[in-house]
Amino acid sequence: MTQRGRATRPTGPSGRPRRSDGPRGADRGGAPRGDLNARRARLREVIEPVVTAAGYDLEDLSVSRAGRRHVVRVIVDADGGINLDAVADVSRAVSAALDAAEEAGGDIVAGEYQLEVSSPGVDRPLTLPRHWRRNAGRLVKVTVRGPEGDRQVTGRIAAADDERVALETDAGRAEHPYAELGPGRVQVEFHRLDEVSDEDFGDDTDIDDDEDLEDEER
Repeated sequence: MTQRGRATRPTGPSGRPRRSDGPRGADRGGAPRGDLNARRARLREVIEPVVTAAGYDLEDLSVSRAGRRHVVRVIVDADGGINLDAVADVSRAVSAALDAAEEAGGDIVAGEYQLEVSSPGVDRPLTLPRHWRRNAGRLVKVTVRGPEGDRQVTGRIAAADDERVALETDAGRAEHPYAELGPGRVQVEFHRLDEVSDEDFGDDTDIDDDEDLEDEER
């Protein structure tokens, strides 16, 4: 489930068109490549409080190029999941916060950018206790570290708390502290596809008529 909305700043505070070129060592938006991490950190400072205030977790934030624009991708989630209407609400709130931040302190993303807000798909790794908890009942594959080496384990998440996860496998139930586990991967079970919602696969529904920037990336 992907929510797309364009947030653009075609001119600077003075109304002059922004430069689309720059000195060597800069990206096509005119910003030095070394500034990308700082820009992402600044975006997180603006976006995370908005997502948290709405009652959700900011699971991931990335910035990439798509033709002449940047694409800001925001992934949010919550206990019980997040539906399309909630994604739309978060997208509008984040867009408004970015607008306000740029008006107060200048460009956060150089040039034009598009904002995409989505929920996690089943292919996203389980790396935090809340990820495991939210996928209780699902079949996962994970690397378990032990004194005799690493081993691959496939099992169903029976329970998860802040300290450990319990997996039901063919050999029985076993509990593992998170320190012993690599990233978990949810396994799609074809006989249970009727139980999987569209949100699990990351719907690509657009909220505007803008051209598909994915085409520009290819």
